[in-house]
Amino acid sequence: MNANKAYFASGCFWGTEYHFMKANGVIATAVGFMGGHTVHPTYKQVCTGEAGHLECVEVTYDATQTNYENLVKLFFETHDFTQTDGQGPDIGPQYLSCIFYNNEEEKAIAEKYTGILETKGYRVATKLQPVSVFWKAEDYHQQYYEHKGAQPYCHSYRKIF
Repeated sequence: MNANKAYFASGCFWGTEYHFMKANGVIATAVGFMGGHTVHPTYKQVCTGEAGHLECVEVTYDATQTNYENLVKLFFETHDFTQTDGQGPDIGPQYLSCIFYNNEEEKAIAEKYTGILETKGYRVATKLQPVSVFWKAEDYHQQYYEHKGAQPYCHSYRKIF
């Protein structure tokens, strides 16, 4: 097995995680925060918008079963990447759409799909940022919908690619 990690922010991390948990080749997921300036942020701190972090999902995947490109496509197909002020009913800077890339290859793949969406007429609001420290959220946030036995209200799948 060849395990890699990818990081995506697409609004409420519960809904983002829900779709990645079910994806072929995904070994594990964790929700947390990335991109801000607060060290060891709490959910409450991030919700104020002052920590600078985005709600983010760490996706650990088996590169022999899937690839980064498939994960990027799923990312775009499970949220409104055109929304500039949050995601669905979740408004605020912590809910913005962002792909955190580990290297230039991942950045190029993200740029490729952003370009494809733009040629389809979409105005893509998704930001691209290099990976920084991933701060895991409190345990009660992990696999939230799995434990609740429900589906997300904030994310749904729609085929684009």
